[in-house]
Amino acid sequence: MEPFIVSARKYRPQTFKDVVGQQAITNTLQNAIDQNHLAQALLFCGPRGVGKTTCARILAKQINSDGNEREDEDFAFNIFELDAASNNSVDDIRNLIDQVRIPPQVGKYKVYIIDEVHMLSQSAFNAFLKTLEEPPKHAIFILATTEKHKIIPTILSRCQIFDFKRITVKDAAEYLKYIAENQGINAEEDALHIIAQKADGAMRDALSIFDRVVSFSGSELTRKAVTENLNVLDYDTYFEATNLVLEHKIPNLLLLFNKTLSLGFDGHHFISGLASHFRDLMVCQHPDTITLLEVGETAQQLYRDQSKKTSTSFLLKGLDIANDCDLKYKTSKNQRLLVELTLMKLASINFDGEKKNPESIALHNKTIDFIAPAAFYKNLPKSPKKEQESTPIQKGTDSVKESANPIHKSENTQEVSSIESTSEPSPTILEELKKSETPKIEQDSKKININIPTKRVSGLSISSLKAKKEHELNKIEVVIDEDNLPKSEFTQDELRKHWSAFVDRIDDNGQKILASNLNTDLPKLKEDFTIHIELPNGTMKKEIEREQYELIEYLRSKLNNHFIQLEITVNEESAKKFAFTPEEKYQKLRDKNPVIDLLRQEFDLDL
Repeated sequence: MEPFIVSARKYRPQTFKDVVGQQAITNTLQNAIDQNHLAQALLFCGPRGVGKTTCARILAKQINSDGNEREDEDFAFNIFELDAASNNSVDDIRNLIDQVRIPPQVGKYKVYIIDEVHMLSQSAFNAFLKTLEEPPKHAIFILATTEKHKIIPTILSRCQIFDFKRITVKDAAEYLKYIAENQGINAEEDALHIIAQKADGAMRDALSIFDRVVSFSGSELTRKAVTENLNVLDYDTYFEATNLVLEHKIPNLLLLFNKTLSLGFDGHHFISGLASHFRDLMVCQHPDTITLLEVGETAQQLYRDQSKKTSTSFLLKGLDIANDCDLKYKTSKNQRLLVELTLMKLASINFDGEKKNPESIALHNKTIDFIAPAAFYKNLPKSPKKEQESTPIQKGTDSVKESANPIHKSENTQEVSSIESTSEPSPTILEELKKSETPKIEQDSKKININIPTKRVSGLSISSLKAKKEHELNKIEVVIDEDNLPKSEFTQDELRKHWSAFVDRIDDNGQKILASNLNTDLPKLKEDFTIHIELPNGTMKKEIEREQYELIEYLRSKLNNHFIQLEITVNEESAKKFAFTPEEKYQKLRDKNPVIDLLRQEFDLDL
């Protein structure tokens, strides 16, 4: 029995043309070799399994080959691979530097491939700097890493950097198809796409998954076998869930979610997959974005068919709800209830993206009868113009914004007709505005039928424009006669008396900071009834200015003078008189109470 060789080793590319998904880098390296323009220090960066070490080996073989070697020649004496994860000390780097000095016995170059170079210690990096900057002519260094940010800048500046990208699902699926044909395996296209998606951009992972699934299913590789073996939630589940959402079948949707949980999937997996499904449906709605859908041809057709049943507004609302659940899932104490509530919300969305409102549907095209009392009409605003037979009445509900409609008299019944929204007022609307007047009410009560509309009303509707005009007509212009305002004389002592009373009042009310600020300086009366105070800093000034209205009104009422004004200046020099040293504080206390000095002497206290 021959030993089994995994596909990742068996199908490792031997030339740059065989490398999958890195055409830009392989073309650059091939041109550099052909033009003898190859740097002596290269840094290959990128995620795992995308071909960094493979490209380094191919490069090492190509620069040493002259066309006369055997096909299976691997130039083992010229290629040195060092795993920096286990050889990361200064001594390992010094041994490497000693080997670099010896020229190759076969071929032109000695190639040193240092894998996972970010694992080197700081001292090892520093020992490597000089050799990396000025290596011998026969030496080429190829550094490979998955974490470029961990490499010190002095190493990066000495290398020519190549950033490897993740391998796309399409490229990985095509390479898997090539391998399946080589091994005589009949593989469904959708099955290969699922494997490529599961690999997450790493070709080595895709080949490992491929080997595992082939061991499970044999020569027939089906989508069902792949999803069962990889424990992947099949997209059929999401197609069914979306159909149930569109049909508003909440019970069936909850049963489908329960079935998914019984298969071993968690709610987070289900809801995040449903959000991705909505995204795929959205990209199918435009021919330019359909290339973003990374599935097989069969699945693409299913996505196209379902995307025709959905609107963009519905998908946007669905994505928003599903993403909100995704964000809250890990912090939720009842995760199953959170997902079920999200599914109920999704199934309660109409195709226009708005949630269904049972109350608004129940009131659609319904009328409400009520008797309007005479007081209802007495409170209506009256226009200065002569009365006619129409007026706007505005009525609002919690769930529906109702339009104001003109009332047409017909014996004892007033009926309100709905008016649809308009983007611009037409000439007829302007003529209607000129004729707008209040109704002449003769009876004490009227029976009114109000038709509640379900459409939103524009700000340019007839009713809103009429209401605006009536508001303009009813404006009252207030003119203040300053000659009749009180202007009594008062003294500085009276001012300080009421000032102190105001401070005591706000202090009792809990406004301690404002009271303290107002007590900082005694108010001084200046000309034109201006009160002046001086404060030590701008912060105190802002605090008083913010609350000065109440103070000024209090003083105006107590002193019977409407022309009192407050003037505040800041003098930082005055702040010094509030700063005392411990000795000065003690001196002031001793001046107030000399006995305190006896207390200090009795207990031998220090300041």
